[in-house]
Amino acid sequence: MSDCLFCKIIAGSIPSQKVYEDELILAFKDIQPARPVHILVVPKKHITSLASATAEDAEVLGRMLVTANEIAVAQGSPGGFRAIINTGEIGQQEVPHLHMHIVGGPDPVGPMLKRI
Repeated sequence: MSDCLFCKIIAGSIPSQKVYEDELILAFKDIQPARPVHILVVPKKHITSLASATAEDAEVLGRMLVTANEIAVAQGSPGGFRAIINTGEIGQQEVPHLHMHIVGGPDPVGPMLKRI
């Protein structure tokens, strides 16, 4: 999609700090990190969100998950990490291109959700 921020990053028209790339996915540092390690992993194919993914997307979704540990360890979070995929308005997805946040660092990430 020509107006998609992450598609532009994948195409190289917007610079990023790439940390991993293969034929299906690209991983790069978040420009506003919430943790010492904060990496975004995106499929190179434009998929709007996890809600719009289909069975045809299983390979790329699997690749995102199975490379998460390799990426986290390489970026300085060998003791673990959190993988987050925000989906849609309720999930507070900000960019309409499926992406996974890998967050971690030397200290525990903290509670998963706020209690209501």
